[in-house]
Amino acid sequence: MRTRPLGRTGIQVSPYALGTMKFGRFGNPDHDECARIVHRALDSGINVIDTADVYGGGDGETEQIVGKALRGRRDDVVLATKFNGAMGPGPNHRGNSRRWIVSAVEASLRRLGVDHIDLYQMHHPDSGTDIEETLSALTDLLRAGKVRAIGHSNLPASGIVEGQWVSERRGLAKFRTEQPHYSILNRSAEREIFPICQRYGLGTLVWSPLSMGLLTGRYRKSGGEQASAALMHWVPQHMSDERKLDAVEALIPIAEQSGLPLTHLALAFVIAHPAVTTAIIGPRTVEQLDDLLAGTGTALADDLLDRIDEIVPPGTDTGPIDVAYVPPDLQQPSLRRRTAEDRGAA
Repeated sequence: MRTRPLGRTGIQVSPYALGTMKFGRFGNPDHDECARIVHRALDSGINVIDTADVYGGGDGETEQIVGKALRGRRDDVVLATKFNGAMGPGPNHRGNSRRWIVSAVEASLRRLGVDHIDLYQMHHPDSGTDIEETLSALTDLLRAGKVRAIGHSNLPASGIVEGQWVSERRGLAKFRTEQPHYSILNRSAEREIFPICQRYGLGTLVWSPLSMGLLTGRYRKSGGEQASAALMHWVPQHMSDERKLDAVEALIPIAEQSGLPLTHLALAFVIAHPAVTTAIIGPRTVEQLDDLLAGTGTALADDLLDRIDEIVPPGTDTGPIDVAYVPPDLQQPSLRRRTAEDRGAA
């Protein structure tokens, strides 16, 4: 695989990254097979592995699997992990505070069995923590050599800009990457996220390019596979969204006419965008990885991209994805409504 620059870090990465969210008891509990997936990915030319402390159920299981699989091959890998998720029952065992970051990075280093992390990412925004607090702690980790670059995930455009401004005005390290959701079915990143990342020279590692499995073509409005009970419990709205299923039905004949599996079409679409550095694929088995790897090198012609644009217009979403970050203001009515007393006074 040809490599691409990861923003302005000077790090070169493959156009596909191996995501490990399905490693462990909530995906593939067979640690040995997970290791084989890692080795197969590295042998194929993938050099980025993306994980998180919270993957595997909040006890670091996935990081442990990745660390074991990388023994003897650490130097071949751009290793990325994340902090923010709940790793214990206490209120301070999560978030983006200095207190938690300093503890979280040591735990990740220990589980991964490494002396540094190549890309340490803020998994989600934390409305209760000042971004300067977070950047100050991450700057210290960079200076200590425990991490090589820092990034964020699921930030809105305003949050990305704020992070850049704070680092410049306070003399702190800069975030170098963003990890947004992006697929044919969810293209809102094209509206503001990608232009902002390009403006500030941020690399992007886009997650769920197959839209949580909808773009495999297995799940159809009729005659296809039924999503598993676990998947329906996890992303019920996503897997049953009529708008998304309608878009999939329109995409399948386009892929067939082009002689491509829908998975290859979907991945090639994502990495064709000039703002995308690498697309994170998340196979659960070696067979799934082999299927995805068979599509590397696929390039879509302009007329094919135009037909996709007609089904899902640029910058639009066919519908929300259940596991995507939602700002507190949109989740909590109290944050977007005056009190009843105030409303009455008005």
